[in-house]
Amino acid sequence: MKRLVILGGGESGVGTALLGKAKGFDVFVSDKGKIKEKYKQVLIHNEIEWEAETHTEVKILNADIVMKSPGIPDKAPLVKQIREQGILVVSEIEFASKYTNATIVGITGSNGKTTTATLTHHLLKGELEVGLAGNIGDSFAKQILEKEYPNYVLEISSFQLDDIVDFKPKIAVITNISPDHLDRYDYKFENYIASKFRVAENQTKDDYLIYDADDAVLTDWLEKHPVQSTLLPFSLVKTIENGAYLDKENIIITIDNNKIIMPTTSLTLEGKHNVKNAMAASTVAHLLKIRKQTIRESLENFQGVEHRLEQVLKINKVQYINDSKATNVNATYYALESMDAPTVWIVGGVDKGNNYAELFSFVNEKVKAIICLGVDNEKLMTAFGGMVDTVVETQSMSEAIKIAYKLAEAGDNVLLSPACASFDLFESYEDRGRQFKEAVRNL
Repeated sequence: MKRLVILGGGESGVGTALLGKAKGFDVFVSDKGKIKEKYKQVLIHNEIEWEAETHTEVKILNADIVMKSPGIPDKAPLVKQIREQGILVVSEIEFASKYTNATIVGITGSNGKTTTATLTHHLLKGELEVGLAGNIGDSFAKQILEKEYPNYVLEISSFQLDDIVDFKPKIAVITNISPDHLDRYDYKFENYIASKFRVAENQTKDDYLIYDADDAVLTDWLEKHPVQSTLLPFSLVKTIENGAYLDKENIIITIDNNKIIMPTTSLTLEGKHNVKNAMAASTVAHLLKIRKQTIRESLENFQGVEHRLEQVLKINKVQYINDSKATNVNATYYALESMDAPTVWIVGGVDKGNNYAELFSFVNEKVKAIICLGVDNEKLMTAFGGMVDTVVETQSMSEAIKIAYKLAEAGDNVLLSPACASFDLFESYEDRGRQFKEAVRNL
């Protein structure tokens, strides 16, 4: 019996444990931190051996295969030891994909991947049986065990791609690439780019890569590192023969001379970046033979993603917007770009080596006051202190909202778009977003 050791007892870890057990592995789950009660109960109920708040090396280094949670860096001494012993280390995506023959759409990118994956799933589910997994909802492994859909849309992070071996999506999507998580890639942007492109590394000419042709990082990389896949670019500014482009108010998608036209007026989501997300998702739908009518209707009734430019409430003619999912500068760039009124901007948290310069023009043009919400706000104060008249520091969401309420006037926006990770003051970006919404409702 082969031994499967799983590092990390979260959603992907426990999902892999269940699938591994069902496929006849001797399974052991080890988490250096605490395991949430709901996951503990699943492990106990399924009689899977586990440990928390420690790693027992003798029980780990006898593995045939190790599935490592995406949150654990390669630099961790235990991971180095495992690799030195020649034990195969894989991600959940790699492990689970061995047990399905489904058509897989793999979506990655620095920003827009959650919206694009959710929207793609929304477009496909009108006509196909399709699961949504990866960084969203129930783990891929668990869905293969319980549902076994013939199609999956996966939102995949660079960390999950770092540990693939044979994983090969039929359709890969790269929304864009901007510096993020560089602390995990030796602060080398090219290492991070290479990691994202692994989504296409096992593809053949019968597979597809959909990508943003307006993103110089992507186009330069593809010139120097060609892939085997059939390329389907999308663009807001160029005319694309095979792929998608914008012609005045219409999205034109062509695949093998088969053309469909989608009016952008049917998009519920606002902003240029969402036109791109819609292009990527619609290209996938067109490839998988979804009818034009279904695509159009689905674009019209798509509700968006929680914590991503989510309009919460209007109070005294001030719109409160939750964009807690903006955990890097590029995401906040899209948020500020889409503001069409004077904005009180709540920003800050754990900085991942951010360069705020690309936000300066929007801050000058649109931001009337900045509220820093983080343990250490020095870098923000230095970057924006001279640009707006009012910069306030705070350490709690309720206080930040009270200050925003005082600063905002009728017709303004209050935008939470932190450009940083949340772990200094909050459990997660979801927790941060929920606290924002609660504080707004309590005004």
